[in-house]
Amino acid sequence: MKVLDYLEEWLIAFLMGSATLIIFLAVLHRYLSGVAIPGLQDWLISIDFSWAQELCIIMFVWMAKFGAAYGVRTGIHVGVDVLINRLTPDVRGRFVIFGLLAGALFTGVVASFGAVFVWENGFHFALFSFLGLDISAMSSGPTTPDLDWPTWVVYSAIPLGSSLMCFRFLQVTVNFVKTGDLPHHDHSHVDGLEEGNDSPHPAENLPGGAK
Repeated sequence: MKVLDYLEEWLIAFLMGSATLIIFLAVLHRYLSGVAIPGLQDWLISIDFSWAQELCIIMFVWMAKFGAAYGVRTGIHVGVDVLINRLTPDVRGRFVIFGLLAGALFTGVVASFGAVFVWENGFHFALFSFLGLDISAMSSGPTTPDLDWPTWVVYSAIPLGSSLMCFRFLQVTVNFVKTGDLPHHDHSHVDGLEEGNDSPHPAENLPGGAK
């Protein structure tokens, strides 16, 4: 399970970092291409960056789908629980389980419909072609305008991300039934920073600091 967690986190971080870098380079390229620098301007104009916007949109869509699954696992999704928390523990637990299972059902349905859509949008052609089967009566499906990628590759984020999100809902449900705990995200905590002395005055922890 830890491997899946790390893959999920690394995929989101890679997509976010790569999209940010591509956007930065595209904006820099667009700006410098308008500056009349002999030699450099002609070279920059010859570079085709028209694909950058489309690729970044695709990357942000994938990041959003897998980020939603990450949010279920870590408990960072916004929830209104004022009424639920006023109920008795037994009744509250039933409502929590109902909500989690409803989330699993919804994301499972989205994943199922998404898989059918991806299959009919060209994935069946790609799979049959890869396996060397007859594809004479099949269509390869549409492609993206700039990158000319098969759209089924882009839309695969729907069944894959929704399936992972469904799994996370079920995972949280099982953990809640066993322990009664829900994942909770502490917004004041920063990953990677060691928790030292909890003194409200950081200067007191330094040599020669105020006492």
